[in-house]
Amino acid sequence: MPGNSSDAQSSTEQASVRRKALGDFLRQARARVQPESYGLPAGVRRRTPGLRREELAQLCDISVTWYTWIEQGRDVSVSAAVWARLASVLNLARAERHYLFELAECADPEHGHGHVTPLPSYLADCVHSVTAPAYILDRSWNVLARNEPLLRLFDGWPDRDESPNLLRYIFIDPAARTLVVDWEQRASRVVAEFRADAAAHVDEPDVRMVLDGLLQASPVFAHWWTRHAVVDREGGLREFNHPVHGILRYQQITFRLATRPDCKLVMLLENQFRPGEVNSAFIA
Repeated sequence: MPGNSSDAQSSTEQASVRRKALGDFLRQARARVQPESYGLPAGVRRRTPGLRREELAQLCDISVTWYTWIEQGRDVSVSAAVWARLASVLNLARAERHYLFELAECADPEHGHGHVTPLPSYLADCVHSVTAPAYILDRSWNVLARNEPLLRLFDGWPDRDESPNLLRYIFIDPAARTLVVDWEQRASRVVAEFRADAAAHVDEPDVRMVLDGLLQASPVFAHWWTRHAVVDREGGLREFNHPVHGILRYQQITFRLATRPDCKLVMLLENQFRPGEVNSAFIA
């Protein structure tokens, strides 16, 4: 068909632009690396800053010709392991590494394998500044921060739990079945949401520990986990049967944190729904 030729040409041009951007990015990153950090002489004879092509190629255990072709934007096949070595030697920051693999159109083999760092204090401060019930969950659904309104809504949880985890609360703490309205429906839903969150990290020790513990301790969780349902963590009406204040209704909104993409901020806003109104308030 006539359109196929045009589409193919456009795709080829886009790939060429992407490879050129990738080569330019690698060249700039290479120029930032201090040779002495790898035991190489800095020397006054260096005409350009940073590592030479041949030095970077040697450190990454690839041929200098092949690496030169990458920087020149040629169409060469590069494995994920080589991109990972380049990212390591060039000491790329998290955002830079993500950019490298995006341009390379390749999955990062070390995605999610890094050390889980503590939550920065400024993020906890953000939670405490929110007047509505709010909390931050990591990828294992551990509660990393919460504010006083959330503590009051959950009648003392998560402070009464040494290592608070929302999934363990829902499936193991007896109080959850009374507090959460339509507990069975919500329980099945959160298992599907957790599967969506944990898919890329299910073999990581922190996620595995939570998952294995729940599979052993909660037959209900185990039942829903075997169903393999997957859904986004969407917002909407959340109802609680508070032991003092009775039925409370909130609109749940979830934000992914730009500085900690493995975490999410959850806010429960005073419900403003009208009868028959449908709401989906998930913000990626």
